[in-house]
Amino acid sequence: MPESTAAYQPTPRTIPTRSRERAAYDRELVHGILDEAYVCHLGFVRDGAPVVLPTLYARVDERLYVHGSTGSRPLRMTAAGGGTERADGENGADPGLAVCLTVTHVDGLVLARSAFHHSINYRSVVVHGVARQVTDPQERRTALDAIVDHVVPGRSHDSRPANARELAATAVIRLDLDEVSAKVRTGGPNDDPEDMTLPHWAGVVPLARGYGAPVPSDDLDPAIALPDYLSVP
Repeated sequence: MPESTAAYQPTPRTIPTRSRERAAYDRELVHGILDEAYVCHLGFVRDGAPVVLPTLYARVDERLYVHGSTGSRPLRMTAAGGGTERADGENGADPGLAVCLTVTHVDGLVLARSAFHHSINYRSVVVHGVARQVTDPQERRTALDAIVDHVVPGRSHDSRPANARELAATAVIRLDLDEVSAKVRTGGPNDDPEDMTLPHWAGVVPLARGYGAPVPSDDLDPAIALPDYLSVP
């Protein structure tokens, strides 16, 4: 899907009620946050109650793909709504499922002089939309390869593709990036002026993602060398 503009259009659901100055709709920023994370949280309503599931995902242009077992709850619900909340707000069978998908990075712990002003530096994305099950075989293959490569780039070409039995047990849902927003906090603590002379340390503890040396499987053939894409600097 082509990228039409440099920014997503704000909607009532993507305009925050607090800290509006931290909201952003730039596509490059949104894509960067999505592409850097491994796990998203997928929220939906089942039988009138909210459900949120952590799961792997991948972005392909202006679409997000989420995979799971064909027996998993959201995958079943996108195929046949039977008693679920439909995207149009009515009850009944519907091939689409209204969802909210989120991704968050924590970049630092913000320690203030007062307990009230403690915070975190973060980057997050919230996507609202209608998730639909992917049935086209080629799109399913593309989505599954993208999910594998999202975790480790290049891995889909260095592993056995799913066979017919595995594909039958795997479902994929698609969520278009239409109603999207990012939210970012940076910088130090926002202490009140009257607290500036208090004898308490204030500042930011940065957090960074790190990778350890790959550990081979106990049953790995010693002749198989570590792939270049797993080399640790």
